[in-house]
Amino acid sequence: MSDTVQFDTALTFSLDGERFAIPVGHVHEIIDPLPVTRAPNADPFAPGLVNVRGAIAPFVDLRRRLGMGPAVVGETSRVLVLDLVVGGEPTKVAMLADDVDEITDTADTDLEALPELGVRWPTHLIRGVARKDSSLIIVLDVDAAFSPTPTQMLRA
Repeated sequence: MSDTVQFDTALTFSLDGERFAIPVGHVHEIIDPLPVTRAPNADPFAPGLVNVRGAIAPFVDLRRRLGMGPAVVGETSRVLVLDLVVGGEPTKVAMLADDVDEITDTADTDLEALPELGVRWPTHLIRGVARKDSSLIIVLDVDAAFSPTPTQMLRA
């Protein structure tokens, strides 16, 4: 990983009390929580499907990929509908966030590599860490964080 990574405008959101960010260009919309239709034998990372305005989208559990406990839908919970490329195909993907914070600009100089010690998330899912105000924002590598695992690809 390089010391700085190109990263401009980002949407910040919370999971398990931590602030994360993804490029705002991947965000299609932010909506209230939706019912999830569980898919039989689905990988726990992508346990089901949601109906987003008539389009069926896979529902992913980013908390599971990051090694966090299960989400509890609360008053501030929101679903992020993301535009991603999965398996070479443009795909809408939905994920639950505990809270959506803000859209923020992050300069290259704000982004630092993860330290080798003290990180509880899989480092290959993280592009870097940005300092904003008095807090840290964990910037996700969207391709790594939302890509299917080899096991998921075999099930498809």
